[in-house]
Order: sequence, then structure tokens, then C-alpha cells
Amino acid sequence: MYPENENDLATAPVVAFFDVDNTLVRGASAYYIGRGAWRQGHVGLRDLMVFAWTQARFLAVGENQRHLAGVKERALQIVRGHRQADIVHLAEQIYDRDILPRLWPETVELAREHLARGHQVWLITATPQIIAQVIADRLGLSGALGTLVETDADGCFTGRLLEPALHGARKGLVAREMVERLGADLDECWAYSDSINDLPLLEAVGNRVVVNPDAELAATARSRGWDALTFARDSVRAAKRRVREHTRVHGRLPRVSAAARRASRGA
Repeated sequence: MYPENENDLATAPVVAFFDVDNTLVRGASAYYIGRGAWRQGHVGLRDLMVFAWTQARFLAVGENQRHLAGVKERALQIVRGHRQADIVHLAEQIYDRDILPRLWPETVELAREHLARGHQVWLITATPQIIAQVIADRLGLSGALGTLVETDADGCFTGRLLEPALHGARKGLVAREMVERLGADLDECWAYSDSINDLPLLEAVGNRVVVNPDAELAATARSRGWDALTFARDSVRAAKRRVREHTRVHGRLPRVSAAARRASRGA
């Protein structure tokens, strides 16, 4: 859910944002939504094949904005005409059968390290928010920021967006707005992602970690000296250690100069 105001969340001033697709979950969540909807008879075989093709491409070469835009549009059509409670029930089934076995345990472990340090942990994803919230709830996270879908007077989804999909530059904007609403410091917040499309999100915060990065993001991270998480035990331990060190000095990172921050962000 989206926070109404700062009183809706714990008072901890640090927020950690986690992308979902290929950061928290192996592959594209839209594929798992499509497969679950196909099992329930909500979509046909042709749509399922489109989801499957996009999943295979995603696993092979990483996120492609044009192709994922099309498959996410199909995912939005899945919810059209259904009530929120029905979609939550479908999302719970999809989580148990399709998403839970494909969670990256290393990323989940890192998210829980943030929680243990008193940080807020929010998923941030182009997946419909009502589905992303199920994932966050099942993992015991603070919440989910996802794409908001319109409902009609009867409480049924129309399949139309209330606002642009939560993707690319919009992720950075929404993260900034949320942190500012909480009165937190962006320089002390965290972001985790695998995709170059999330560069605006990664640049928005003071602590960014690339996870299973695509080729372009890996090159960007190397050039800017950003931390990278691989799923080797040494890498995971180092990532958790950075989170612990963040809270060691009264929960705040040492201040760095504005010039250093601009250089790190590539400004």
C-alpha cells in the first residue's frame, strides 16, 4: 500500500527499496501472473505463450523495456472486470505456487537484515500494486509501491492505469516523494536493482547496490564504483555488513560532500 503520511509508518528514517523482477524473484513477475491467470481460465494459450517468450528472453538477456511494456499491458488486462478480493486471492495462489519457489534467498536475507536494523523495506515495481502488496505481506516487508490500476464504481478493475506505470524514471520520482514525505534523508536510503532501466531509482539514494545486473548496469556500476551483489556467500555477507555498518553510528551514515555525491551519481 502507499503511505498516506509519515504517521502510517514506523519512525525509522532509513528506507530500502527493492526492485522485484530478477532482483527479488528470478525472472519476470508478469510471466507468473500470466501463468496463474491461465490456470484459472482468465487468459488463453496465445497470451500464455507471449508471457513465456518474454520470460525466456528476460532470463537470457535481461529486461527489455519495449517487450516488457507489452507483457505488462497484458497483465493489466488480466485484472480487468475482477474485484480486488478476487485478484488478491489469485495473487496469493500465484505467490504460493510460482513466486515463492523462485525467490532469490540471498535478496530475501538482505531485506530481512534491513528490517532487523529498523529500516523500512519497500518493494518498488511496475507490477500492479495489489499483486506486489501480496508479495510484500507474505515476506513481512513494510509494503509495496506498484502500478496503480483504476477501479470502477462497483469496485472492479477497469484494466486502465490511474497513473503511468511505475517504471524507469517514475521509480526515482516516486521513491523521492515517499522519502520526502517521511522526512527521511535520501542520502541514507538504499536501493537494489538488476536493470539499467532503474538507474533513476539507484541515482536517487545515497546507497545503491546492483543485483544480478544486466550488462549495461554492470558497466555503469563499475565506472561509478557502486557495490554489486552476486549470490556468492562472501558477496551476501559483505552486503549485510554494509547494512550493519550503516546503523552503527546512530543509524546514520557519515556525511559526504555534495561534490562527492554528484560524482558518485554521475552528475
